[in-house]
Amino acid sequence: MKSLLPGFVADRLDAEKRYGLRLTLFAFSIVLATLPFGLLLKAVVDKDPELQSFDTALSERLYGWTRGKEALVTVLKVISFMGKPLWFYILIGAVSIYLFRSKRVRLMIFLIASTLGGGIVDTIIKVAVNRGRPEVEIPLIHAIGKSFPSGHAMTSTIAYGALLLIFMPLIARAWRPLAIAATASLVLLIGFSRLALGVHFLTDVIGGYVLGLSWLIASTAAFSIWRTETGRKPVEVVEGVEPEAAKDLKP
Repeated sequence: MKSLLPGFVADRLDAEKRYGLRLTLFAFSIVLATLPFGLLLKAVVDKDPELQSFDTALSERLYGWTRGKEALVTVLKVISFMGKPLWFYILIGAVSIYLFRSKRVRLMIFLIASTLGGGIVDTIIKVAVNRGRPEVEIPLIHAIGKSFPSGHAMTSTIAYGALLLIFMPLIARAWRPLAIAATASLVLLIGFSRLALGVHFLTDVIGGYVLGLSWLIASTAAFSIWRTETGRKPVEVVEGVEPEAAKDLKP
């Protein structure tokens, strides 16, 4: 397959080349952010009538389905909390301390920089877009700030994705697909909880996922470049961002 590609392209798709995989990841993150997110952002900013109508109708339907079901609301609130800034302060803080004590400062920097940087980007875009949240008769949960993109969706994608990449070397190969599926399911449930609780539109959540994934990819690529620049061998993403750390991260 690679022999059929131009040399310039093949070099950048070759994981063994100095910048191959890293440049590919950077390019993918840029495309992922500028195309779908850009189109979605334009539609939101322009207040596209069809998009607004769809967003509003879906928000009202989900809110109507959830309202009055106390047990369901409680479950959704618990799921939503797992994407809340307070929870991430606790989780990321605890893991960062663990990584520092394990003498894996590079991984600690990767985790903090990825999540903190993503949070800053989310805040900047929220302020710039200035989209109001769905209007509901009786709020099921308190939400502050603007609506687009969903901070819960974006931060969950980045934080849980980064944690998975850090601890992937500890997971047996046979169990890695399940770990990836479980992480993706949690992130999707968090986004759904925000919709069902009536504090976000669907486009807010999708925007958060797209921007969060692109930021995670860019952060991973940047870490990979840092890794190779310090004389370490390049690795495939499915092996985690630093496979050799496994010996220090074991309980």
